[in-house]
Amino acid sequence: LFLWSSLPDDELLELAVAAKLREPGTLEQQVDRMLADPRAAALTENFAGQWLYLRNLELLRPDVYMFPNFNARLRRAMKQETELFFGSILRENRSVLTFIDADYTFLNQPLAEHYGIEGVQGPAFRRVQLDADSPRRGLLGQASILSVTSYANHTSVVKRGQWILANLLASSPPPPPPDVPALKSTVDGRILTPREQTELHSSNPACATCHVRMDPLGYALENFDVVGAWRTEHDDGGGLIDVSASLPDGTKLDGVAGLRGVLLEHKDAFTRAFAERMLTYALGRGVEPEDGPAVRTIVRRTAADDYRIRNVVLGIVESEPFNLKRTPEL
Repeated sequence: LFLWSSLPDDELLELAVAAKLREPGTLEQQVDRMLADPRAAALTENFAGQWLYLRNLELLRPDVYMFPNFNARLRRAMKQETELFFGSILRENRSVLTFIDADYTFLNQPLAEHYGIEGVQGPAFRRVQLDADSPRRGLLGQASILSVTSYANHTSVVKRGQWILANLLASSPPPPPPDVPALKSTVDGRILTPREQTELHSSNPACATCHVRMDPLGYALENFDVVGAWRTEHDDGGGLIDVSASLPDGTKLDGVAGLRGVLLEHKDAFTRAFAERMLTYALGRGVEPEDGPAVRTIVRRTAADDYRIRNVVLGIVESEPFNLKRTPEL
């Protein structure tokens, strides 16, 4: 169910019936076999859809007047890029850090034109190498992620920052307090830019604790518009784009490249976040405090082998939360 979203095949059943499934090396061999099988595409579609919010792309309806070139074909291409990217990391047993700073992605002509990347022709997807300074390196440069963390007519530093904290750092902020006031668009008759509106809102002591963590991460992605296209001059309100920000510990961020660098400096935190999200998917329930030792074991095992993704998968398969279930008290 975890790897294929399906029932066991004959080989797996025969090993289980013969009580050989837990012999040394057998589980690892079966995990490798199953991940090499085409049925493992279900893990990409279902887990990536859950972890990366790809399912929300179907609900994406950008403002047609502001983004007239957006259409259903481009929406499908956004999703397919991320699924192909995730599948390649899983199939090739790459480091989970590839999600942060990959030197390649998958594009067809409509998506390449959307990104401003030349040399890609036709509707078929192909693997494309990215330059060292490309803003499209890793998940944070992919239009699918940038679109599902935006509103229909403007980007949101809060939504994007919250998404990064929750899904890439396993540090979800608490829910907002009740009766949060709306953003003020003017002060003393002067129209505020989107950044000024957010900064004014974040200065409220009741809001500052969370926003001081979320907002800098979101500001770093302001070069990307609602549908993930690159912009360098003006934001949604016509103000000049400013991607500079500072984290609570004083670390300076300057755009998506700086954000990638910060995430790579916290590689164990990212690996823990990824392991927790995959364990949640595998168990069909949220991760509880008692699952902490299993998660830490998976992170140590993964870090010791260049953060390769199959160590996360195998660690989950061999973990106590995955193998044991508490019976209800009578």
